[in-house]
Amino acid sequence: MKWMSRATVNALLIVATLYTLLPLTWLLFASTKSLSDLYSTPGFAFGDFNLIANIRAVGAENGGIFFRWYLNSVLYAGIGAAVSSFITVMCGYAFDKYEWLGKEKLFGLVLLGVLVPTTATALPLYLLASRAGVVNTFWAVFIPVLVHPFGVYLARVLSSGYVPGEVLEAARSDGAGEIRTFARVALPMLMPAYVTIFLFQFTAIWNNFFLPLVMLNDQNLYPLSLGLFSWEKQGNAFPEFHSLVITGSLLSVVPLLLVFMSLQRFWKAGMTAGSVK
Repeated sequence: MKWMSRATVNALLIVATLYTLLPLTWLLFASTKSLSDLYSTPGFAFGDFNLIANIRAVGAENGGIFFRWYLNSVLYAGIGAAVSSFITVMCGYAFDKYEWLGKEKLFGLVLLGVLVPTTATALPLYLLASRAGVVNTFWAVFIPVLVHPFGVYLARVLSSGYVPGEVLEAARSDGAGEIRTFARVALPMLMPAYVTIFLFQFTAIWNNFFLPLVMLNDQNLYPLSLGLFSWEKQGNAFPEFHSLVITGSLLSVVPLLLVFMSLQRFWKAGMTAGSVK
């Protein structure tokens, strides 16, 4: 029975791994093919190696607008995730370490925000942005991503485990104010939590599609997800755009891989990182 359970778990893991890797593997094969090979060769087989030419075609299309979309996504996701994660960690720390009237009721509203799908908030956000006069601007996409209810919940849970109350009391006894206590004592302990929330938020913003679709009309402000979608819509009339979308999709995966690989060491950091021994 134990052997059967282990075999079942391993089989499920293999299926999950294949489900995750097969689309990326197909993307890797397809991005190396010319347009003719894309339709005439099997999906998981190489044709004539055409990756460099495909990348050049992506960069040359419409005056190199793809790399403008790339930069936009880096700004939306990179800066947005960094700022959002910092705000989120501060909120989670405050919910965990401080007491005030109505705290649990307010936290309940935060949890309620976790249950609301982002697509349901797109229209209200558009109306608010229209009222504020920021529709079709960078801020229309950037400001909403700073709010991350699940991150607040996660930060509170991690703060309760990472930051001992005794250490904070010791810092306060030494004369440190609340801001200095958070910045010098609590925040270093919460760096693994910050990185975890950053990765969640970076991935969510990088793949964000519906909010930019609602907010933006100017192609120069598009993120990669919306830009590639606009190319895909032209694929029915101009088949060469299918090859551009495939190669662009492969390039769009690279930052996610780099971010996860470069921040992997923080996942393995000690649970008491930054604490006083």
